[in-house]
Amino acid sequence: MIIKRMARALGVLLLLCLGFVAFVAGSVVFSGRLAAPEHADAAIVLGAATWGDEPSPVFRERIRHAIWLHDNGYVKKIIFTGAPDSLKEPPESVVARQYALSRGVPAGDILIEVESRTTAENLFHARDVGRRNGLGTYLIVSDPLHMKRSMIFARDLGMEARRAPTPTSRYRSIGSSIRFLGREMYFYANYLLRGTLMTGPVRGELRR
Repeated sequence: MIIKRMARALGVLLLLCLGFVAFVAGSVVFSGRLAAPEHADAAIVLGAATWGDEPSPVFRERIRHAIWLHDNGYVKKIIFTGAPDSLKEPPESVVARQYALSRGVPAGDILIEVESRTTAENLFHARDVGRRNGLGTYLIVSDPLHMKRSMIFARDLGMEARRAPTPTSRYRSIGSSIRFLGREMYFYANYLLRGTLMTGPVRGELRR
């Protein structure tokens, strides 16, 4: 009798765990679905790797989507984010700025910050750049599977933001997509269980 009860309890626990995992995965994937573009003051492009003076394929897709939003009148400004990957390379935001300039975006419509190294810091510093320039509404531009975590950060930072996932992604192989999804699921599950994703200096600023 005791063994049956234990087996039943373990079965229920397993079902609950599987349900939680399915909920987390569904939330991450659903948040990345394509959305009709909205109007905002600026698009914030979350940083990604650079290859010397060139954006990586992942970063390039984000930059291109922000340029499309700008050129089609959905945003007035683009805020590029990201510090250097190493001391020998320019900041990610500077590389993005040069790419946008080469595609015809006016210099006056581009803003950058060069301090951030994480998604939370990207948004934290972009928010400050926006405030200094009289901007108040934003479209967050990143890969679809990155949207859930990015929007949580934006909300926790008190930003008026809408998601603007890239219509294409360089995470195309099954392996890379699963790794990316797994990472985002981990962060979102951690948020649900702990109530926060903010760490380090950004979390300290929020407490003030």
